[in-house]
Amino acid sequence: MTATHPTTPAASAGATPPIFDVGIDDPVPVTTALGLGVQNILGMAGLLIFPALLGSTFQLSATDTAYLYGITFMTSGLVVVLQSVILLRLPVIQGPYAGTLASLLVVGHGSGGLGAAFGSMAIAGLIWCVLAVPVKRFSVIGHLAQFVRDPIIPGMIVLILATQLTSTALPNWLGPPSSPGFPLVNLLAGAVAAVLVITLSVMPQQTRHHVLLRRGAVLIAIVIATLVYAIFEPTSFGEIGAHLGLTVPRPFPFGFAVRGELVLIFFITMLPAVAESIATYDIVANWGRQQLSGHRIAQGVFGEVLGSTVGSVFGGLSTLAYPDNIGLLRVTRVGSRYVTLATGIILLVLGGLTPFDALLQAVPLPILAAAGTVLFGVLFASAIDVLSTVQWNQASLLTAGVPFITAIGGLFLTTTTLRALPLTVQLILGQPLILGTVMLITMKIAFGMRSTTPAN
Repeated sequence: MTATHPTTPAASAGATPPIFDVGIDDPVPVTTALGLGVQNILGMAGLLIFPALLGSTFQLSATDTAYLYGITFMTSGLVVVLQSVILLRLPVIQGPYAGTLASLLVVGHGSGGLGAAFGSMAIAGLIWCVLAVPVKRFSVIGHLAQFVRDPIIPGMIVLILATQLTSTALPNWLGPPSSPGFPLVNLLAGAVAAVLVITLSVMPQQTRHHVLLRRGAVLIAIVIATLVYAIFEPTSFGEIGAHLGLTVPRPFPFGFAVRGELVLIFFITMLPAVAESIATYDIVANWGRQQLSGHRIAQGVFGEVLGSTVGSVFGGLSTLAYPDNIGLLRVTRVGSRYVTLATGIILLVLGGLTPFDALLQAVPLPILAAAGTVLFGVLFASAIDVLSTVQWNQASLLTAGVPFITAIGGLFLTTTTLRALPLTVQLILGQPLILGTVMLITMKIAFGMRSTTPAN
């Protein structure tokens, strides 16, 4: 497939002003690329949190948890580099996928442990790689892209994802009662971060300094808020140099086994990540006034699932296009994919350095969560912007509304209820992105695949 769907936002991108001040193919100074690259990493909440959650859940040693951080960073870095200059060629950051984490947490305690979980995830990734091979005349992903790119699908997927992310926003900003800064220091330092991000991101670009402040809004906010936090609570920055060494990837560090039902679970789990990434590609391309063919989207998905497969072989998490950084693109208005390339290189380098694990733990979680709250809000509003192009009628209202309410309702199911259900059903109901994607596709098929964009 090479033709662009005629009713997608990207197809009419030339008729609307671009979102970016710096275009997708525009180069930027090395210092700017590095600064924004670091800012991208600090905006990736899952990248900074998920390895620690996996390590604590399975009671892994500090060394193994540090290894998880390293491999997760290197997996993300590999995919980001591939996407920025070789395959997709868009400023899309790939980070660890919450659906994969949830699946690992559920199935990793069963027969075979993490060895069977990662082994089965690798096989599921290989199947996706076969489906995503970017062949111009025929591509499964190319056909899927034409379906997913109807604006009601990406709009609702991103809306569901942004809503799901609220569970990591204010709760982590406030923190549990056992956290050192609870509640006043957490709220104060987080508020400093949030206010600075908002203030700097809306600053008029009257001078070069104003432009730099706007582009570095999140990084500046995190640094200043961390200093404010440190006035009231001790930090662990002094321990960074105590862990010198390099992270060396090891094939299947937790053992290797394959179970058919787990392969199915991970295959289903990766479907929403693929759909969300396609939706994100289309939104970002629209912002940068670029057309996307089915073949180019297939290249992007192939890079994503290939990187995820390689990561699972070495004990890392699969990736998806990161929502935090899509919000960051809107805030900084810098769409250069060379910033993305710099981000990927930094991720690869940092993933190989064990002292970086101490640095990650030194930045207080409430500050990252507060900055993320602003980005999630921008992401939520961007989804509404995409949905504004939909022609709303009874069919489109049902297609959008029923999956959203049902999927978000899964967040409120009790643990007791979920545990009474089969394992695959637990994962689908407990992850709004998975349940919402499945329902959106089902509803779209039920209404005959009709487009929801007004005819020109």
